[in-house]
Amino acid sequence: MRPAFSVLAHDGAARLGRLQCAHGQIETPAFMPVGTYGTVKAMTPEDLESLGAQIVLGNTFHLMLRPGPDNVARHGGLHGFMHWRRPILTDSGGFQVFSLKSLRRMSEEGVRFRSPVDGREVRLTPEDSMDVQLALRSDIAMALDDCTAWPATEEVARASMERSMRWAARSHAHYHRGPLPPPGGLFGIVQGGMHLPLRLASLEALLRLDWPGLAVGGLAVGESEEQRLGVLESLVPHMPQDRPRYLMGVGRPEDIVAAVARGIDMFDCVMPTRHARNGHLFTSAGVINIRNAVHQDDLGPLDPACDCYTCRNFSRAYLRHLDRCGEMLGSRLNTLHNLHYYLGLMRSLRAAIAGGTLAAWADSFLAARRGDGA
Repeated sequence: MRPAFSVLAHDGAARLGRLQCAHGQIETPAFMPVGTYGTVKAMTPEDLESLGAQIVLGNTFHLMLRPGPDNVARHGGLHGFMHWRRPILTDSGGFQVFSLKSLRRMSEEGVRFRSPVDGREVRLTPEDSMDVQLALRSDIAMALDDCTAWPATEEVARASMERSMRWAARSHAHYHRGPLPPPGGLFGIVQGGMHLPLRLASLEALLRLDWPGLAVGGLAVGESEEQRLGVLESLVPHMPQDRPRYLMGVGRPEDIVAAVARGIDMFDCVMPTRHARNGHLFTSAGVINIRNAVHQDDLGPLDPACDCYTCRNFSRAYLRHLDRCGEMLGSRLNTLHNLHYYLGLMRSLRAAIAGGTLAAWADSFLAARRGDGA
């Protein structure tokens, strides 16, 4: 089923939207927890549903390497494999290949790299990425792109962007090649580094084809906040109003709020789950490090303003104890809390847009976070 998007309300450039996918409806702005290997670490699907997750992200690159797309396909796709009933977005594998650096060789064909699992040589072309994502049967698939490094000269960024656009056309043709409609929809990815003319040229090239949604890639790779917001402010007004806009890999709460105010609808990031496993916990007053000694005898909850399972039942002293002992329950409780925070943030953003109060809400939110926790 091709995803269908409708905008329900505006507040400035921010949009309240609804994205209908084969496995259900997504209210936007939305945050997608990352399930790299077909699981959001430490969470059951029921946990995610109870927290309010509407969609999760699966990683094409890692699932291709293990257990392999054929294994997942025998379960009827990634939904059956991981027992998740709601929508799934799969990335293309492009960012993971970008991260391999010295282990990869890139050409017009695609990328060849040494598997970080067993060292064997693996090929990933736009067609390969589409075949894997079709086997995973995700609601939303992503075109394979060449993620532009930062910093990059205009010449390097142009070559990278133009290759991404050629790969996008190949991805589109292969995803839609069959006699039957694909299981979901394919999003294109705008590239071009920090160079606005390249970003606009990338968007123009993508719009020659029909995509049910578009993503902004190549950000959160080392650029400054000012550069990232400059790209969004210059690019997003030119993106189609009737399709969702997905900002890939950006995940600090402050950055999500700023991007929503500039018209972005969808986000993903490993930050809430990875930070949870490393003892960094998001609260209404900022991020705290539960490993700090100041929490050793603290009988209070992690965040008095939070009503998640963790905050209702456990003290900071207990969470620090679990972390210091390496207990699995610590990672689980921390992850429950951080995802509750992120998904609650998105609900608050949606309510503020619906009420026309986003600017005032954002000012209050940012003011509360300036007093970062211990």
